[in-house]
Amino acid sequence: MSNLSILISGSGIAGSVFAFCLLRAYPNANITIVERDPSLRLTGASVDIRSSAVDIIKWMGVEPTIRQQTTNEMGLQFVNASGKPVATLEASGRSDMQSVTSEYEIFRGALASIFIDPIIDRVTTIFDESIDYFEQHEDGVLVTFTKSKEVKKYDLLIAADGVRSKIRAAMLNTSPAEHILSKGVHVAYFTIKKDLLQGGQLAKWYNAPKRRGIFLRPDPDPAGRTRGNLMVITTDRELETRQKLDDAILQGNESYMKLMEEQFHDAGWLAPEVLHGMRQSDDFYCSLFGRVRSPKLQVGRVVLLGDAGYATPGIGTSLAIIGGYVLAGELLRHDGDVQMALKGYEDIMLPHVNSITMGEGPMQYLNPETWWGISIRNAILGTVTGLKLDKVAMMVGSALGFTEKKVAMPDYPWPAER
Repeated sequence: MSNLSILISGSGIAGSVFAFCLLRAYPNANITIVERDPSLRLTGASVDIRSSAVDIIKWMGVEPTIRQQTTNEMGLQFVNASGKPVATLEASGRSDMQSVTSEYEIFRGALASIFIDPIIDRVTTIFDESIDYFEQHEDGVLVTFTKSKEVKKYDLLIAADGVRSKIRAAMLNTSPAEHILSKGVHVAYFTIKKDLLQGGQLAKWYNAPKRRGIFLRPDPDPAGRTRGNLMVITTDRELETRQKLDDAILQGNESYMKLMEEQFHDAGWLAPEVLHGMRQSDDFYCSLFGRVRSPKLQVGRVVLLGDAGYATPGIGTSLAIIGGYVLAGELLRHDGDVQMALKGYEDIMLPHVNSITMGEGPMQYLNPETWWGISIRNAILGTVTGLKLDKVAMMVGSALGFTEKKVAMPDYPWPAER
């Protein structure tokens, strides 16, 4: 299998981790990455690393580098309209049982660079291009590229093309939106060119009625910056508002920014400064904070990786890392049998992601509809953190041997690092 020819659609974290791991097993593997953007997308909001993904970054040898490039966020603080703290959830200081703030909070672009930089000269990259069509054969996948119209055969096609994966849609004969499960959370992400946290290392969470949230996170850039998030949360009874948000995302950044200005002009706290910073930002993007649950992760020689197969808010980056490692590990374990390897990957990842249950409730409870609801939430959180019940629960869980749920996977026969 050392000369396996693989096409990865998408240059993000999932595909990069897979390529890194496969090249550890097969240094001569022929890997091509096709990316729709004109260059690597090394931007994005803060992400974190949890569960089995922590073990994987240690195995990859990149854990020290990741620690060096974390955001230095020390926890999360809920504030009221005057900016007064009402509850603080501190980081746990542990990698096996983490709080809301992970031990590995890092900006997506920095993490993507850490994974792809070591292998970028060992793969072929095609930018400003995408896959228009593919056709499966017994001995490979025939791929037609969108712009060049070039047709080429690969042994394996990996769909790492995100939540609205066109490859997933073609593989399952559905639409890209078919397996996206909305939890009614729409988020705008951007970098504010001013330190609104005044040097603080606690993220700040503020709520206004109608389930509007402003979430500010520290940025260690010495120039003084803040990472801003505007959140609008809807319930299943608010379908008209939800559709308006969905439409604005599809219409593009300008449409969504105008909608955010409508939604947050009277939100209070630092809303005017945040909206101004949003307009001045260079990296604005918006998305639905939704899950992907595909009934299959592989058909023939096409396989779904990362968000394309199992996007999960809060732990999506960790699942992307785990998925890339497992897929490469299964190809190593089933040397010479691609379809057995893909089945093994699906048998490991699909039950795990399906066991992760996320109802509509959590984000709706954390972002109440009314001032009264916000005050009740603040009182509860203030009591819990004031009495340090959150820390007590973590200490008891640790003493009883509870840690973050990990993925059951084989001990892959990785060769010694060259």
